[in-house]
Parts: sequence; C-alpha cells; structure tokens
Amino acid sequence: MNWLNDNVNVLSLLGAAAILILTIFVVGKYIRQMKTDKSSGELAKENWDGIGEYKNVPPIGWALSFVGVIVWGLWYFLAGYPLASYSQIGEYNEEVKSYNTHFESKFANPDNATLMGMGEGVFLVQCAPCHGVTGDGMNGKAMNLTKFGNEAAIVATILGGAKGSNYPLGEMPAGLLDAESAKAVAAYVMQEVSVVKKSSNPALVESGKALWATCAACHGDDGKGMAGSAPDLSVYGSAKFVVNVLGLGKKGTIGNMPQFNDGRLTNVQKTAVGTYVSSLAK
Repeated sequence: MNWLNDNVNVLSLLGAAAILILTIFVVGKYIRQMKTDKSSGELAKENWDGIGEYKNVPPIGWALSFVGVIVWGLWYFLAGYPLASYSQIGEYNEEVKSYNTHFESKFANPDNATLMGMGEGVFLVQCAPCHGVTGDGMNGKAMNLTKFGNEAAIVATILGGAKGSNYPLGEMPAGLLDAESAKAVAAYVMQEVSVVKKSSNPALVESGKALWATCAACHGDDGKGMAGSAPDLSVYGSAKFVVNVLGLGKKGTIGNMPQFNDGRLTNVQKTAVGTYVSSLAK
C-alpha cells in the first residue's frame, strides 16, 4: 500500500515530523535555560505548602500552538477524518453498488430459462440450508416449498393457520373455517383472486365467494391485502408472491428467515428465486 496516496496519511506524517522537530527544539531550549536562567517575576497570592507560582504571561508560541491544536482537532474530526478519509468498507460498498447496477442492467429483461438458472443458484446458497436442496423443508424443519403456491396449500393454511408472519396484521389463526369451507374458499381464491385463474374444484367457487367475508377482514374484498397489511393473494401462484415473502421475512421453527430487502439480493435475483420456487410446487 502506498501511504502517500491518502491525504490524511500525508498530513499525519507531516504532523508527526513537525511534532518531532518541535519537541527536539523545545526540549533543547529548556535544557539550556535550566542551566543559566533564574526564576523572576511577581508571585501569585496562592501557594501550596510554601510553593508559589509566578504570574508569568503564557509564551506566545505555547498559546499559538494551543489554539492551533484546537483548530486542527476540529478540522480533523469534522472534515478531515473520518468523514473524508479512505474507508475499506466504503470502497467495498461502492464496488457492490456498482456491480449491482451493472448486474441489473445486464439482466433487465431476462427470459424464463435465465430466471430459472439464476433462481436455482441463489436458492441453493440462500434457501437450501433450511428448506433443503429439493425444497421439501427437510422433514418439517422449514416450509415444504413443493407444496406451496397451489390450491392444496391454501386449504392447509386456512386449516392450520399462517405462523411466523411479519405482516402488520400478524399471524393468521388456525381453524377459521372447517375443511369443506376451506376447500370452497381455496377454489374461489385460485379462480377469482389469484393470477392462476383456475381451480381444481370449480363447483365450489360460488360457495367460496360467499364465505370470503371471513378472509376479507384482513385480505380485503379484492384479496390484495389492504396495502400490505396482509398477504396480497392477487399475485398468489406467481413469482411476485414469493418476492413479497422474501421482503418481509418469516419466523420459523428453526429460526427466523431474514428479510432479503437489505441489499444481499438484487430485484432480478429475488424475481429469479420466486420463479424457481414457483416451479417446485407439485
């Protein structure tokens, strides 16, 4: 590392040299005075155990040095360092920001194959440690993503509740509806609310619509979650639903899933993960 590339380092070295030179000069001066000079002047009234103090005017050099150090200290902390200094962490953050900008530009319009490949790579690094390489949740340690995003998953959520939710309205309690009613609401959500627009039980859609009032209290009449207060079911079955979960995080039985809106994943990567996870549903 070239120390002279940093202005703060240069000033520090110059300051150290100046202090060393001044120290040698001042020490030499006072050693010479100790050999020849005698104390003189007016004594102050106060004394301690017979030891008095002369009313000498502070040396001009000392006073100027004292004021200079104060001025330099203020500059050092408010302008010179650390606010204007080199920061390895700051350089790293700038490099990451630049790389992410380039990444987002390069993959501004990725096709489905690109999203699937990217999503699988991110999933194996960020998600597989808890959800398993195949997304099966490793025997219930985390959510089984192979049973996520379909009609059966809605039924299971209605019957078992939604645990660990970080939405403002909190967790969805279990047992709001019986099994048959849950199937009807799931049919309505899949066919009329979600992006799938298709139900495996079309005959139950109308009865599910009549029961929707139980769910609308949190999800809203249109199922869009009332501006983020609850999950937006209008995007259920798509990558965007997964992206919303990634942004909020979740509390699980083996720990908390972090919120992935802290910069560790770009928007393209989150969409890729959502695309890949959506493909795992069986």
